[in-house]
Amino acid sequence: MRMDLTERFLRGLYSAVLYVLTPVTVYHLIWRGFRFREYFQRWDERYASYAQPVPRIDIWLHAVSVGEVNAAIPVVEALRRAHPQLRWLVTTITPTGSERARALWGEGIEHVYAPYDLPGAVSRFLQHYQPRLALVMETELWPNLLFGCSDRDIPTYLLNARLSARSLRGYRALAPLIARVVRTVKRIGAQSAQDGKRFVALGAASSSIIDTGNLKFDIAVPEGLQGFVDAFARHAGARPVWIAASTHEDEEAAVIAAHRSLRERWPDLLLLWAPRHPERFPKVAEQAQAAGWNVSLRRKATWPGQHDDVFVIDTLGELMSFYACAQVAFVGGSLQPVGGHNLLEPAAVGTAMVTGPHLHNFTEISRRLQESGALLIADDAEGLREAVGRLLADAQARARMESAGRTLVEQGRGALARTLEMIGPDLPGR
Repeated sequence: MRMDLTERFLRGLYSAVLYVLTPVTVYHLIWRGFRFREYFQRWDERYASYAQPVPRIDIWLHAVSVGEVNAAIPVVEALRRAHPQLRWLVTTITPTGSERARALWGEGIEHVYAPYDLPGAVSRFLQHYQPRLALVMETELWPNLLFGCSDRDIPTYLLNARLSARSLRGYRALAPLIARVVRTVKRIGAQSAQDGKRFVALGAASSSIIDTGNLKFDIAVPEGLQGFVDAFARHAGARPVWIAASTHEDEEAAVIAAHRSLRERWPDLLLLWAPRHPERFPKVAEQAQAAGWNVSLRRKATWPGQHDDVFVIDTLGELMSFYACAQVAFVGGSLQPVGGHNLLEPAAVGTAMVTGPHLHNFTEISRRLQESGALLIADDAEGLREAVGRLLADAQARARMESAGRTLVEQGRGALARTLEMIGPDLPGR
């Protein structure tokens, strides 16, 4: 596809800056590697150096991390059932996303890390895999990667696309470049009408926007869920349980303080703790032990014992099942300005929810959950303790929230069908 002089200049300038900053990518991998050793591995993939040729890929899906991989599950599963002959490539950026993709699809797909957005790496990546169709989850607007697809006439779709007001403001510094980037995307399946309007403000053509809704509403409840819950109860015993999920480092003190205070009223209270990042698994276990509690971990103990006070969920892909084991869920990334995490998973399994006030990544979902009565907002650490305690003490309030959450999830389904209809014309082999 022919580019004008302005685009040529912007792409060249962007790429030049990236090449100057290339040493920073190495430092970043080393720094992250000291916290999470998987970052020391598979550097060849991040710079698109591949040893063996592979057959041409039909569908390439890019999902940055665990949340995006999980959101893509309905799409991947539906297309693999309908078109089992198609070859898939799934790329991620984080090791946790990689682990989740491999756990879900194993050898049934190709999987590598996405390359850094350097022109040479992008060119090698696209030449190596030669995808016929590109599906990009949510808000991964990498200029060289998307320009590269456009240059090679690879139809590209942005699925479950979201763009917060904060992100829109952040992109304004790169407005001339980003406007051209979003116009390389054939269709943008927006999570909401408001997201669609923001993409238009960013530079997308209004004709490219389709309000597909949020794929996370189409989440499937894990198979064998009731058996999982029953096994948990047999081991943990009949006692109150709350879960702190997707917590970040700066929220850990609030979780410790809340659990300590709540145990004054419920001495046998069990905390299930699932930090957002795997490098925090051993750290939160150490903190809980330092607080004087009996602690066990999922990988070692499988189930919490009746004398455990804290059970650390140091695995991926099981969070929904553990949500169903708790009476109350706190969803983290929200007491600090992270933007929140997926609130629909606890809603789907019928668990009363508390979250913090920083929800700019889930503005629409959190609003709908609040309006339906399925969600409480805690402004700070003290508010977290108070909200969790109030729900533990009031079974009727929990029941109302559980019903409201399940109903909202059921009413929100349908994004999968609209997404499949959107990308249907460009499915390979049609």
